[in-house]
Formats: sequence, C-alpha cells, structure tokens
Amino acid sequence: MRKLIVILSIISFLNPKKTSAQDSGAAIAGTVGALAAIGAGIAAVEQMKERAELTATEWLLANNPDITSFSLKTIDFDGKKLKDMSSASVITFKIQEFTPSDKPELNGRKQVLLGFTSHGWINEYGIDFNKIKWFLIDEAEWTNMMVSYVKVASDENDNSMVKSTIQNGKIVNKGVRLKNKMTIPFYQLSGDMYVVTDYSNEMKFVYNEKSLGIFLKDTGDLVQIKRGSLIELHEFFFEE
Repeated sequence: MRKLIVILSIISFLNPKKTSAQDSGAAIAGTVGALAAIGAGIAAVEQMKERAELTATEWLLANNPDITSFSLKTIDFDGKKLKDMSSASVITFKIQEFTPSDKPELNGRKQVLLGFTSHGWINEYGIDFNKIKWFLIDEAEWTNMMVSYVKVASDENDNSMVKSTIQNGKIVNKGVRLKNKMTIPFYQLSGDMYVVTDYSNEMKFVYNEKSLGIFLKDTGDLVQIKRGSLIELHEFFFEE
C-alpha cells in the first residue's frame, strides 16, 4: 500500500492540472486504473511466490523425508513483474536446515532446489507445476557444477585449481576473483555464440556471455540461470 501511495503522489505531481472538471475526472480515473493494474500485478507476483514456495516445500517433504527442519526461500520473484516471471526458465530456492529451538539460527546444511520450467508453465489459470522439473543440489554437487561451468567458460582446465579457486574466491560477471584478483577470466563472447560441455546423464552446460545455460536431455529444453542468480547461489554456499 505504501508503494501505491508513493506512485499516486508522483503521478499526481507529474500530471498537468486540467481546466475542466471533466478533464480532471478523466485524469483521476486513468490514474486509479493505472494504480489498480500495478497493485494487481504486485499481488499476482506475490501470490505466485507463495504458491511456488508452497509447492517446493511439498516436493521437498515428499521426496526427502530425512529433512525435518529447514528454511526455504526463493530469490527469483523479488522485484519482478508478472511478464518477467512468465518468461523465466528456472526458479531457484535456497534451503538451509537448523536445529529446532526457541528463535533458532540457520546453521545447518545448505542446499539449492532448482525448478526448471517448460513452455506454458504460467497461463491464464495460474501456475502449472506439472511443467516444472526439480533438482535438489548440495554443496558438493554445486561445486562440481561450478567447476564444469568455469572450465567451459574459460581457458582453465585444471580441476583442482578451478575447485580451489571457486571455493575460496568469488564468481563475478567476468570470471572468478580470488583476493581481489581476476584469477580465471571468462571468455568474451557475442550474444549468439555458445560453448558446450556434457556435464552428466541429465544435463549439458551451455556458456555464453550473459548466463549459464542448462540443456535438459530428458525434455530437450534449454533453460538459463541468469548470472546474478548464479552469483547469489554460489555466495549462499560459500559465504563466511
């Protein structure tokens, strides 16, 4: 509601004063209509976020009975518009376990849940969660994925060197930094150039300059994890 009030104030300030009551009424109606659309969009995205987190929680409970106390949060809906989410190809969730107590701290095992979407996962009826393929990834698997990703994105082929660098350094837009030094620079490619590596029986990794592409062999879908999300997930595992 506070956001809507601020937007209303800005629109009112920018909107020139009309000389007739009819024009003023039309301007007010237009403003109210615009604000209603904005409010509906915000509410729709928030509702989608809640449903996504609920469905991810249900999937986790059904498929991982050993996890009995945890926090689950998605990073993909924050600050996004409805049209942004309809074109999203992967939803990412940060999961951390904890020991139950009064006001507990999140100090247990960390995992990431990736929900890969297919075409039509958002339609006029809402979210079709049957069109999402789930992968639960722990720190060891994430490290293996990032080693493969960094190798396909750069000239570096030494597994041990790459693993040590990503565990102690930081993935940024242009490569991997260690102690404020660009230790492993990424290839600079144009938007229509790709480098591919076969990661596993389920995935191929596809690198271009803006994202990590994952080709799912089972469905034939090429999905993308944006660099910003990749960086945030990596920091989640390795932040001190």
